[in-house]
Amino acid sequence: MATMADVARCAGVSVATVSHVLNDTRPVLPHTRQAVLDAIEELGYTPNTLARSLVTSRTRSLGLAVSAISNPYFTEILQGVEAEALEHGYSLLIADPHDDPGHELTVVRLLHERRVDGMIIAPSADPGALVAYLTRHRVPAVFLDRVVDTPESGGPHFDQVCAESAGPTTGLVGHLAGLGHRRIGLVAGRPGFSTTRERITGYRDGLTAAGLPHDERLVVHGDSDAAGGERATAALLSLAEPPTALVTANNAMTIAALRALRDRGLSVPGDLALCCFDDFAWADLFAPRLTAVAQPSRDIGARAVRLLLERLAAPDRPARTVRLPCAFVHRTSCGCPGQPRHVPEPDHERTLP
Repeated sequence: MATMADVARCAGVSVATVSHVLNDTRPVLPHTRQAVLDAIEELGYTPNTLARSLVTSRTRSLGLAVSAISNPYFTEILQGVEAEALEHGYSLLIADPHDDPGHELTVVRLLHERRVDGMIIAPSADPGALVAYLTRHRVPAVFLDRVVDTPESGGPHFDQVCAESAGPTTGLVGHLAGLGHRRIGLVAGRPGFSTTRERITGYRDGLTAAGLPHDERLVVHGDSDAAGGERATAALLSLAEPPTALVTANNAMTIAALRALRDRGLSVPGDLALCCFDDFAWADLFAPRLTAVAQPSRDIGARAVRLLLERLAAPDRPARTVRLPCAFVHRTSCGCPGQPRHVPEPDHERTLP
């Protein structure tokens, strides 16, 4: 196997220069860098990542802890994380915390023991132990999708990135109200998630803006999964005055709601109009096609990596929370005819100190 010294001789540079090119530890002139890269290619040199990590105290690896990797939303986030990490020369170790605080702490410890340089985590509904562990061990970390509030410190301890949730949900309710619906139900996510709180807030804001009363019986938690979504939909349909329209707060609960309606012989939008949070690849193949809020899932993953790399480069800078805009994908499950169209929110992200 070729060695670093072989590469240096072939490129006509010092071993130290080869090291700087490989590890980005010092600026190298472009033509010198290219000579080193050409020598690496010619000789088939493969860096010893273990030896390099002993020298640099970096493994060039990142940990990703997200639940429900089979969920299309998180799968797209994973694709965004992986592509951005590879673009910057980092490998990825992936773990599933199962949205369980105890298991979450276990997988984060395992990732930490693998000496990942930093972690990207979708926190559980009870992240206290997670936050304490990351803080105690000074682990560079970014939270994605669900933000963690730490008001006692005046702001977040960690960088965070997620999509806007409240405003797009307000928009879904307003759209249904504009179609004449006066009893609009919400299949909400798991209690404790910031996304659940924000989408409930957006739902209530939408009712207020439309001049509709708040009926707490029309908000049922579906626990962010299919089984819970089916139970919640059944509960809403069993009300003495059931809703005429429904907003579902994620894609798993949307599919569950459609199943519950089908099992009762009800059609969408004939018997009940439906709008959902989360668009996914086959949403346009349902009959009817699903009107949805599309989250920028790949961008969320890529932005999380960039935030983490910025944190690694500047460990003491203030933490930031980045919120990315969504798009309203107008199809036919809401009761509107016509072709699908995307109506994006203002094309900018919000960064909060």
